[in-house]
Amino acid sequence: MKILSGILELLFPRRCTFCHRLTQGGAKVCPRCEASLPYSRGAARQSFPHVESCCSPLYYVDDVRRSLLRYKFEGLSVYAEIYGDFLAKCIDENKISCDSITWVPLSRKRLRRRGYDQARLLAEEVSRRIGAPCVPMLRKIRNNPAQSGVGDAKKRRENVKGVYEAIPEAEIRGKRVLLVDDIVTSGATLSACAAVLRQAGAKEVSALTLARRRD
Repeated sequence: MKILSGILELLFPRRCTFCHRLTQGGAKVCPRCEASLPYSRGAARQSFPHVESCCSPLYYVDDVRRSLLRYKFEGLSVYAEIYGDFLAKCIDENKISCDSITWVPLSRKRLRRRGYDQARLLAEEVSRRIGAPCVPMLRKIRNNPAQSGVGDAKKRRENVKGVYEAIPEAEIRGKRVLLVDDIVTSGATLSACAAVLRQAGAKEVSALTLARRRD
């Protein structure tokens, strides 16, 4: 096995998830990034309408931003496993508890094009680490423009109106739900999803994202 691992390392050398530089010993995050990533620390927690609290371990800048763009648009779905470690640590540090985990879903069109739902992969990684079930609760019923291409917070809220609905057979009523996504900026998407979950009977909705905008 050690020989095979060595051959694979030569043929497919590991790169840091964030800075994308070559690493040694199969490290997924290089020591430089571990020490210098833009951790949110005391600013990890935010609140939005219908969302009890939203926690994010990192800021969406520099190498974190570039890493997430590779994750979403260059097929590097394997990053989800590494991101899961950061998310689990954030849950522990902020003492987040829930009954069920769900995610902000992609539209069918975008899912077909990308091949995977990046938020679902993150939610599944969190589920593995904390033991709460990962349950599909929402579906996207309208393929609206990406929030990144929409203007101010008001326009973003308008852009996600009526976009999501609860899956009828999902067990939502009375649950404390943790809603997972990759990035939070204005919070409009999380708020829209949380409102749907609350209308479907969720007792409480908290949110968790890998990164947040630096105000």
